[in-house]
Parts: sequence; structure tokens; C-alpha cells
Amino acid sequence: MKNIRNFCIIAHIDHGKSTLADRFLEFTHLVADRDMQEQFLDSNPISRERGITIKLAPVRMKYKYQEEDYFLNLIDTPGHVDFSYEVSRALAACEGAILLVDATVGIQAQTLTVYRQAKAQNLKIIPVLNKIDNPDARVEDVTLDLCESFGFEPNEVLAISAKTGLGVGKVLEAVIERLPAPNTENVDDELKALVFDSHFDQHVGVVADVRLFSGAIRENDRCRLIAGGRNFQTLQVGVYAPKETSTQILSSGEVGYIHTGLKSLQEVKVGDTITLFSQKETKALSGYKEPKPMVFLGLYPVDNNDYPDLSEALEKLHLNDSSFSYSPEFSASLGKGFRIGFAGLLHAEIVKERLEREFDLALIVSVPQVLFQYELNGEIQDVHTARELPDQVNKVFEPWLNVVVFSPKDYLGSVMDLFEKRRGLYKNMQYLSDGVQLFYDLPMAELVTDFFDRLKSITSGYASLDYEFSDMREVDAVRLDILIHGERVDALSQIVVKTEAYNIGKRVVKKLKEAIPRQMFEVAVQAAVGGQIVARETIKAFRKDVTAKLYGGDVTRRLKLLEKQKKGKKRMKQFGKVSIPQEAFMAVVKREE
Repeated sequence: MKNIRNFCIIAHIDHGKSTLADRFLEFTHLVADRDMQEQFLDSNPISRERGITIKLAPVRMKYKYQEEDYFLNLIDTPGHVDFSYEVSRALAACEGAILLVDATVGIQAQTLTVYRQAKAQNLKIIPVLNKIDNPDARVEDVTLDLCESFGFEPNEVLAISAKTGLGVGKVLEAVIERLPAPNTENVDDELKALVFDSHFDQHVGVVADVRLFSGAIRENDRCRLIAGGRNFQTLQVGVYAPKETSTQILSSGEVGYIHTGLKSLQEVKVGDTITLFSQKETKALSGYKEPKPMVFLGLYPVDNNDYPDLSEALEKLHLNDSSFSYSPEFSASLGKGFRIGFAGLLHAEIVKERLEREFDLALIVSVPQVLFQYELNGEIQDVHTARELPDQVNKVFEPWLNVVVFSPKDYLGSVMDLFEKRRGLYKNMQYLSDGVQLFYDLPMAELVTDFFDRLKSITSGYASLDYEFSDMREVDAVRLDILIHGERVDALSQIVVKTEAYNIGKRVVKKLKEAIPRQMFEVAVQAAVGGQIVARETIKAFRKDVTAKLYGGDVTRRLKLLEKQKKGKKRMKQFGKVSIPQEAFMAVVKREE
């Protein structure tokens, strides 16, 4: 087993991870030319369309080097910050990582983050420069940056083009030469297999993706999950090559899959340890911290009759993506729906898109909220929705983030100005050959509005941002309610900083006035804090010309008809319902600076 290498590719988004994985599959002849397609390991159509990886994918390749066969277990990882939980799981199953950097743009925000994650796991790292075939590639400058920032030697850095295949063979050779083989002295020890991913198959039940750290597992072995406490019999064990391929046995150091036959993903938690049923004293491997949802959205069906379909769709989706949490909730204005917790805004966007596409649902999305906390009578309570925040509390706490931004030097002033407007606290700055790296503390509530859009806009799309949760800090915050036609719309309520309540309220009611269509009666749109109205706009009524059919005659006939219309409008206003379009909810999220 000295001829096994377990590694993953880590990089900032769009630096070419999936393209390099495609070249590896071609180079090792694992996939026939006629079957090959771009982003081969990304099975999700949304991944392909957007050109981003949203799920880790393991594959086993066979490569001949110096007359010996080597088995290379690659785990392709996502690049976006919202899916960093997937990256941490992949790193725990490997001995080494390829750090891929785009030679045209250099080190970016997540390059730094994923490097730190890999170092924290004590992985051996191979630095690789990609896209050297591009005329804009700055190979020497970026190599120098890598050496200065991460301490590599210039001769360690490999230069390749994943698109054309130039230099890919050298990367595979470096994986064999530089990365350590897994420790295989403990093949005869008790079985310890770490579950780094799992998915549900309707024919065989839960399929657990595992990395074996000691012992061996065979088909029909009786096993148990240490943390979950569930017992099961293995139906099949094997490797991804790239489809599931039975090997009948997996030994220490190998990466593969196990068909458990269990019927619920909740029973096979990611991070759990599988051992043999007979080995009662086995201690679990250190797993992963459960990802804590940070952004909360309300999802409601446009037609309330679709609620059971939405419930079923979420259940099915949750089987293969356990990183979001959901619970039912009711809104007076929107009816029955679900409160869903996500890792970030892109994660929320992808899940919403999957629900609409795969399950043919029309959905209304509420304003994004972050996880606030409040203290009342000495007790700390979580606040998932704005309406859960009482009017009278001792203290309110909000989540803060450590933020890293990479930007060209020309935009430095604009970026710092944006952070200042969004309550950011400056920590540090570092100059690189092609730009500047800024370190800030930022409240998460500021990030989940349209911070990314503003940052991309002011830097012409060149800046990149990465963040990680820091701590909860006290804030002077209040609940801002939106009343439409006298009714509070829960889905539009927000928790805002007290000093900003008036400005935000004014902006929201102005946007709603533009977004909500006119009715046959006058509609008041109000923003309120603790029962006190802080801003108001009025949507004027349509005025139907009821006097059009009159030809001449006394003026009192006209006045009589207009008076009758006035009474009708008054009655309509009393019983009228205002329908709020989806655009109105999305308009509230956007900010103008």
C-alpha cells in the first residue's frame, strides 16, 4: 500500500480546479475520450452552468510511474467560501494537497484561507501555477508572491496549463514523489473509517464515502457507527473509478464507499467513525464541527396549495445536502412556508434554484437574516427571524466576521470607504506584487445584504473576498417592521442598528412603493420601530373614469357618480388584500450607497 496517494485540489473559485481534475482523468486514461465532458466530476447541472463546484467528489486513478503502478485518490473540492465545510472534510481524508493559483490574477482571498486550512491539518502542499498559456500570465511575479506569502522555494512551484494539458504529467509525478504515502502499518489494527461524505441512493440506502485510517472492511461485515450508535451490514464496498466499482475489500489508507443499507442520512452523520460490530472498545476519530447556519431565509410557495410539495422537496434535497437546516413557519401575509438556514448567500441561491428547477415550484423568498442573540433576564436566546426579537431586551448580540479582501491597488480607497460605511473595523494591510491584501472585522448583517455586489462594482470585478466567523458582539439594534395597508408583513421585518433605522425604513418604503403594483384603492406603506412609525409612502389608487358615459346634463349627476365611486373605494380599502410580488422582497435587500 506504499503506492497509494490521497490528495485534493484546493484553490480560489475559478482558478481551474475542475479543469485540472478533467486532465488528470484523461492523463490516467480513466475516462474514454468519447465519454469525456467538461467538469466531469460535477454531476449537478447547476454546477456545470455556473462553472462552479458545489459538492466534493472522490475518484481513484491508476498511474504508471518508473515501472510501478500507483493508485491516486483525488478529491475534487469546491472553491466558493460558502462550501468551505466540504473543503475541510476533503482535507481530513488526505495526506497532501495541490494549491492551484491562476497565473493571470495571482493569490486571491480564498487561496489564503484554503492554504491555512490545509496547513492546520499538517498536509504536504504542492504549489501549482495554472493558465500559463494565457498571454496575461505573470508567472515570475506570482511565483515570487507564493514564495513570500507561503514560504515555498521557487523550484517547488510547478507551472502548467490545465486547459491544454501542458505540464499535467509533472504534477502527477510531484504527487507521487512529494506527498507521503498513508500509514499502512496498522492494517491489522481495529477498523477505523472516517465518513467524510454521504448521499442517499433509493436502491441501496445511504452510501458513505470513507477514508480508512486503520484496519480493513469487507462486504457483509457487521459494522457500527460509533457516534450514531447504529449497526448495519455492509452490502458492498468499493472505489469510485469514476463510477462505483466493487473491490470487495477496503484496507487502511484507502478512500472508497460503503453501501450501508440504512434508510436515513441522519443515521450516517458526516464525521462519524465506522468500526466493526465486534470491536466494542474502539475510540472514534476526531470528526468535524457541525456547520452552523449563518444566513436565514423564509421560503414560501406562491400558491399555498403547493406547501406539501415544498415540504417533500426540502426533505428529498436534504437527503443529499445536510448542510442546510429547515423548520416550518407561518406568516400572516404569505401563509405557510419554511425558515431555512444556509452557510451563505450563494448556498441559499443554489438551494432555491434547485427547488424551483428540480421540483417545479414557484417560491417567494423573504429578506435574508443572520443569527442574532438577545439577553433577557440573564438568559441568552437565539433569534432566527426578526419577529422573534422582543421590543424590550437587555442586550442584543450580532455575529462578526474576520474578512480578507484582495484588490488591485487602484481601488484601495474605494474598498476602504465601503468597509467604513458598512461598520467595518480595519485590522491590517499587506502589499503584494499585483495588489493589496486587507484584513477587516465586519458585522455579518452588513455582508448578507449586497456587500459582494458593491465590492465587485467598485473594483470592476477584480476584488475577491473571504470570511470566517469570529465572535458575537453587542449591538444597539431594534426590530424594523414593515406595514402594508395596516398589516405587518413578517417576511419584510428586519433587525437593524438603531441609528440606521430611520434611513433604512425610508429606503425600504420608497422601494416598496415602486415595486408594489397600484390597486383600485389607496395603499399606505409604513416602516415602524416598536409601534412608532418612522417612514411612510402612499401608493396612489387607480382612478377609473366613471363619468365617461355621461353626455351633457347637470353637474350634480357627475358629482353623484364620483361620490358613489368614493364610497366603493372606501369599502374596497376595508376588505382589500394587497398582493406583494417577489420583486418587492428582492428590492428590499439591495442598498444604494
